Amino acid sequence: MSQTPAAPQINGKMYLFERPELLNKEQHGKLGLDNAAKPFSFCSKVRAIPLTISEVVEAAKYYPVVFYSQDEPLPIAILGFNSDLNLFVDENGNWDEHTYIPGYLRRYPFALAGETGGDRYALVFDAAYEGVSPNAERKLFDNGELSEFSKRAMEFTSTYEADRRLTERIMKELKKFSIIQPQTAQYTPAGETAPRTFAQYLGVDEQRLNQLTDEQFLELRKMNVLAPIYAHLVSLSNWRSLIGRRMKRLNISESEAVTGQRPS
Repeated sequence: MSQTPAAPQINGKMYLFERPELLNKEQHGKLGLDNAAKPFSFCSKVRAIPLTISEVVEAAKYYPVVFYSQDEPLPIAILGFNSDLNLFVDENGNWDEHTYIPGYLRRYPFALAGETGGDRYALVFDAAYEGVSPNAERKLFDNGELSEFSKRAMEFTSTYEADRRLTERIMKELKKFSIIQPQTAQYTPAGETAPRTFAQYLGVDEQRLNQLTDEQFLELRKMNVLAPIYAHLVSLSNWRSLIGRRMKRLNISESEAVTGQRPS
């Protein structure tokens, strides 16, 4: 006798999700979501956020884009340094209106949970989200079925998940070129000539990139990663603007911003 397959389960933690739950009509049939009063307060203390490969070129206009690790060279956008402060979220929980918002954050409070080793997914939402309420106008279910609001959320998170998986596959292929290496971000204090290191990260080593053979370079082109690679390299100039944001937000000097310490 055939049995209905069990729904995907949530295993482990989900980054930035305080109480992730699989969306179901029995538990959430009467609930809805309103916009939170401080929409991005949930990520106001994060220093970095994951990016998909398709986001890198746009995100690189505003953030230093680096990589998570050499074993998992996934792109991430740097949002702050030296303290748990997202420099792109203001005191009212709003994102800087002139900068790109990563898809990982735009999909919140929704995500997808996939079965281990399978291709089935279920919609997840953060039950701790401020806007969850039985009185909310945007209902999660309508007559026992996913509402149009939830269907749109499912569509967006499905598109994001596909992009995330594509990113993982591409970055695994990129590992074999050994071009992602430890790097340092430096600044030269006023009145000094010697640069100082204020951040360490993983990035593309330009010398190694330029030493690739023509065949290897062609392979990168066929992988469609040349634009993200060069966007990442250009994005490193954003360390300077990040220092400026930290100085302005905390009303501190450049030296204090990059060292994280106030003079005694």
